[in-house]
Amino acid sequence: MCDQDKLARWAREGLNRRQFGALGGMAALAACTPMDGASGGAAGDMSDLTESAVSFATADGTMDGIFVHPASGAAPAVLFWPDIAGLREVKRQMARRLAHSGYAVFVANPYYRDVAGQQFADFADFAGNGGFQKVGPWREKLGPEAIMRDAEAAIGWLDAQEAVDTARGVGTQGYCMGGPFTVWSAAAMPERVRAAASFHGGGLVRDGNAMSPHALLDDTQASFLIAIAQDDDAKAPTDKTVFREAAAEAGRPAEIEVYAGDHGWTVPDSPAYAEAEAERAWANLLELYGQTLA
Repeated sequence: MCDQDKLARWAREGLNRRQFGALGGMAALAACTPMDGASGGAAGDMSDLTESAVSFATADGTMDGIFVHPASGAAPAVLFWPDIAGLREVKRQMARRLAHSGYAVFVANPYYRDVAGQQFADFADFAGNGGFQKVGPWREKLGPEAIMRDAEAAIGWLDAQEAVDTARGVGTQGYCMGGPFTVWSAAAMPERVRAAASFHGGGLVRDGNAMSPHALLDDTQASFLIAIAQDDDAKAPTDKTVFREAAAEAGRPAEIEVYAGDHGWTVPDSPAYAEAEAERAWANLLELYGQTLA
């Protein structure tokens, strides 16, 4: 998973903020064009979408985030959990791309208990300006019980929106620290969440922890896409097997694969972004949603 050692390595390799931002910008342009066969336009095209900053009450305060959806009709809802750098433009772009494919997407601010809205312009800003130290106290509040409360509130809010088709299931996807959030969301709202996708998510298997995501699969009714970074797999090579066995025991469909990309490979403003593998992961995500959110 993303850690301070990796950020230090990127810094040693001379990836300064300007270079980082340029790489992220070029990758974002590539990532914002839908794949062949995907519906809608590019992620920057808002002509057929509605987007707004939203907020609503939770048990722990006022959650805020971005809600983007097709401008007309009702669509299946998706609860989108960002990575450690939180809300920022690249996450809006990813949400727009998903909305173009026919989904009503809420991108949550996971740090709402402490701060509202965007805190970092991009991952370069996070990496170069003490992001780990800044978010550290905020992350400590994001245990499984807290995220499950958040998921209940967010999905409840989504289900009250005219843009959401409540006759269809909810999807949830998460990146980096947001990976395990998807399983906790599925366990919190099993009657609604039908698909959960983790991209280079950390902490999906936590030995001896009853709230470990892999230990909660019995409490879900979702199908899973677990997309693992190759360097994360090298650090914890047995996690994929443990999760696969837990899914089989729980009777939950789960596609679990190690991709040819390092941690962060699916996010366009990450220095690890690997376009070909990111596109393949995106295609697998759309296939999962297409099969389960009908």
